[in-house]
Amino acid sequence: MARRLYVGLDQGTTGTTVLIFDEKWNQIARSYKEHTQYYPNPGWVEHDPMEIWESILWTVDDTLKQADADPHELACIGLDNQGETCLVWDKNSGQPIYHAIVWQDRRTARFADKISERAGDAIREKTGLTIDAYFSATKIKWILDNVEGAMARAKAGELLAGTLDTWMIWKLTHGKVHVTDYSTASRTMLLNIHTGQWDDEILAVMDIPKCILPEICDSAMVYGHTDPLDFFGVECPISGSVVDQQAALFGQACYNSGDVKTTYGTGCFMLMNTGDKPVYSQNGLLTTVAWGFDKKMTFALDGGVYITGAAVQWLRDKLHVISSSAETESMAIAAGDNGGVYFVPAFVGLAAPHWDQYARGTIVGITGGTTKENLVRATLESVAYQVKDNLDVMNRDSHIPVEVMRVDGGMVANHFLMQFQADILGIPVDVPMITETTALGAAYLAALGIGDFKDLKELAGNWRLERRFEPKMSADERENLLRQWHRAVERSKAWEEN
Repeated sequence: MARRLYVGLDQGTTGTTVLIFDEKWNQIARSYKEHTQYYPNPGWVEHDPMEIWESILWTVDDTLKQADADPHELACIGLDNQGETCLVWDKNSGQPIYHAIVWQDRRTARFADKISERAGDAIREKTGLTIDAYFSATKIKWILDNVEGAMARAKAGELLAGTLDTWMIWKLTHGKVHVTDYSTASRTMLLNIHTGQWDDEILAVMDIPKCILPEICDSAMVYGHTDPLDFFGVECPISGSVVDQQAALFGQACYNSGDVKTTYGTGCFMLMNTGDKPVYSQNGLLTTVAWGFDKKMTFALDGGVYITGAAVQWLRDKLHVISSSAETESMAIAAGDNGGVYFVPAFVGLAAPHWDQYARGTIVGITGGTTKENLVRATLESVAYQVKDNLDVMNRDSHIPVEVMRVDGGMVANHFLMQFQADILGIPVDVPMITETTALGAAYLAALGIGDFKDLKELAGNWRLERRFEPKMSADERENLLRQWHRAVERSKAWEEN
C-alpha cells in the first residue's frame, strides 16, 4: 500500500534542509545542502538563486532515496523561507537579473536612513517594522536602480520580484504561480498589516512598481502543483508557505497568545504569538504577521538577532579556533568562566532591541591570560545575552510575563548553551523532540492546507518535550554578567562612521 508522505522544505540562509514525515509524523528522512555565501563588498551578502534551486532539487531527491519513496507518495509540500532575502527575475526566461540580496546585507543602510527621515513613522505604523536595510523593499529598489535598464523593464511588466518563497513556488510550478503569504509579505516593508495588501503610498515612496510583486495569499492553501517536467515527474500540491521563524513558531505549537519560541540558527529569532491584533513595541521589537488563514492574520512580536550561529562559524572558518561547532560545548565547560571576556558579534550591526546599523563586532576584556576556551565561551554566552535582552523587552511590550521558552534550531544541541540560556533568563527552557521545527512547521501548514488536519488543536497534540533546562544561577551572578555584557554592547555601538 502506498504511503502518504509530507515534505517540509526549509530554505535557510546557509543552506536547504528537507525533511520527510510519514502518516504518524515520524521523521523518516533528512537532507541538507549548503549554498555559497557571496560577499562582493564589506557589508554585502548575496546568494545565487539558481544554485539554491539546484540545492532544493538535490535535497528533495536525496530524501526520497533515503526514505525509499516514490515521488507519487508525496501528499504535499510545505515551504519556509529566509524572510527578507529577495530577488528580481525575467518574467519570460526565468533568469534572475542579479543575485538574491540576503537579509543580512547592509548596502542600503544610508538609503534606509533617508526613507526613515521622510516617512519613518508612517511606514512603521502601516508595516509594524522599523525602517532598516534588513527588509526587502530597499533591496528590491537597489536592484532596480543598479541593474542597467531594470527599472524601465519592471515598469513595462517584463520583470517579477519576490522573496525566496515566491521564487521557489514560481520555479516549482514552471512559472505558473507568482504568490507569497501574509507572513513573508510582512517582512518586505511594503505590506500594510491593517489591510493585508501592498501599500500604494509606501510603493510610491520607494519607487517600486506594484506590477512586479506577487499576489498575497493565506499561509496554508493549495497555491499550485509541481510541474512534472521540473519536479520528479509528479504533480504534487504546494500547500504551505511561511517565513522560517514563523514556521518554527507554528511547528512549536505556539498557537495561543503569549506563547514564545526562540530559534537558534545563523541568527537568533524570538517570536511571541500576540493573537489577532498587532502589538506595537515601545522598546525596539518588530510587529509582524505570524500566519494568515481565511484572509485573517495572526500577529507576533519579533525580536531578531543577526549573528549567533554565524559567530561560531566565524570562529571556525576565519579564526580557525575550532574545527567544528560541536567542539564548543566541551571548550566552554573547560574554560570554567568567560575570563572577563565579552564578545558582541555585531558583524553587520545590531538588530532588536538596539537597531544600530553602524555597530560593529567588539571583543572586550582580553588580557594576556585569555585563552581560546574563554573566547569560545564568550561567543556562546553572547547568544544567550542577546536572547535575554529581547525577552526582557518582550515581557514589557506584551504585558505577558513569559514563564517558559520553547527553543529549536541547530544550536539547541549544545547543552552548555541551553543551560546558560536558562540561567541567564531565569526561566525554564524547553527543547522538543523534533528540533528542526522550521521544516516541521512548513510540513504542518502544508498538511493543514490540503485538509489532513482539521484545526490547530489537533496539531498541538503532536508537540513532544525532549528535555527541560531549569535555571540554576544565582540572581547576583546573573545581574553581574548582564551588567558587564551591557557595558560591552555600548562600546560596539556607532562604530562605523556614517
